Amino acid sequence: MQKIIKYTWCAALIATLGLQSCKDDYLDKLSDNPNQVPVPTLNALLATSTYKIGNNNFLIGSIVAPYVQYTASPSANAAGDTYQAIDFSTTWDALYFAMADANEMKKLAVTQGSSEYKGVADVIIAYNLTLVNDLWGDAPFSQAFDINNLKPKYDKQQEVYNQAIVLLDEAIAELAKTNATVKLAPTSDLIYGKTPATERANWLKMAYALKARLLNKISKTSSYSPTAVLAALSNSFTANADDAGMATFKERNPWANVALSNSQQSLGGWLSEQLIDALKGTTFTGVVDPRLEKITDKTVNNAYIGTVNGAGNRLPGANTTKDECYISSNSPWTSNTSPILIVTYAELKFIEAEAYFDTDKTKAYAAYLAGISANMDKLTVSTTARDAYLANPVVSVGAAALTKDLIFKEKYIATYLNPEAWNDARRYDYKYKDFTLPVNAVLTDFIRRLDYPQGERSKNGSNVPADVERTTKLWWDQ
Repeated sequence: MQKIIKYTWCAALIATLGLQSCKDDYLDKLSDNPNQVPVPTLNALLATSTYKIGNNNFLIGSIVAPYVQYTASPSANAAGDTYQAIDFSTTWDALYFAMADANEMKKLAVTQGSSEYKGVADVIIAYNLTLVNDLWGDAPFSQAFDINNLKPKYDKQQEVYNQAIVLLDEAIAELAKTNATVKLAPTSDLIYGKTPATERANWLKMAYALKARLLNKISKTSSYSPTAVLAALSNSFTANADDAGMATFKERNPWANVALSNSQQSLGGWLSEQLIDALKGTTFTGVVDPRLEKITDKTVNNAYIGTVNGAGNRLPGANTTKDECYISSNSPWTSNTSPILIVTYAELKFIEAEAYFDTDKTKAYAAYLAGISANMDKLTVSTTARDAYLANPVVSVGAAALTKDLIFKEKYIATYLNPEAWNDARRYDYKYKDFTLPVNAVLTDFIRRLDYPQGERSKNGSNVPADVERTTKLWWDQ
């Protein structure tokens, strides 16, 4: 790891959001290092940190999208599609810079007695730490923010997970307080700042949402507690309006940038055959999912066609003819102004369905249907189309016939492009119907983890664990 850089509103957000509001007299106070400010403000750190939580969601989402076969490359044998070793040094640094900023906000919040800023900082650190943990397992944390230690030790992956839970519990305790000496600044909060009357309460709900997600992720372990999951859910989101998303961009949502680049013949954002077939009635005979037209556009041949992971475009050399489906800037999920969604009410309903599954099928079934309905509403599916889908016998199976396969199938659609989808795929052992290894895969089984980045190896030397096979399961995935 490299030395932590403390970002300010000017240093970080001009680069990322294109903001031009910094005053010359403020800039004059910068130290000799133009990237470092001796005393960043809470507002500056809040803006930077809430921007980065959204941007890192996109960065990780784009890494795992081919692993869960949301996206596929038009080129055969593409590295992401076929599980090849890829150096994600830039992503690793982005995650640690985000945690460093939030850690500075946390320290400053303690100094100024602001339970609200401290609670938000804990949520943001926990989220970014979880992303690191989910991709690589063991990771620096306990020594990560000591600027005098440029080679922090690696904590064991289960310890990192436990620390994320501790951070969320701390956040819950802080955000439950109503007497903060310094309140959150709505203009600097890029997640919940547009609802200042409920800003603190929404962050509290988000902390519980992320805790429920973490508690559910260990469903394959002996530590899994459906009761604890449901307790967290009971304090979390109650409607789509509570969803945590970041929608402040320099120009547009980065997924919309992918769509724009594609339209300009810079290839990217092709959708996998697995996703398209699951939606258009091929994988699940007898039901066409109305969310398909809200996710992508038809091809030049007026059809929905996906790309086979690892095989590339069906017509080699004709990658600009739009004969297969792509991420769409017309979608409520990936338009220019769409928020990058971090955690949603729909996802939580599927977590609830899973938690109730073994003890109360009636409640599990109700949560399953509510998750579908919430996701369709979020994607602006018409009421008529939504209700017709919910009434289809392939979907509307009744409480007694509900299966975990159905819950995971629907959650797979609801978490489209979200990093959490890879955690679900691994927990589910990639058992989605008709889900197969990519063509030309370099591994003999589905990918389970990433190699440590070369940048981290060059900076942290022998502290970095030896790489294991990318098919090796993380501790919660055994």
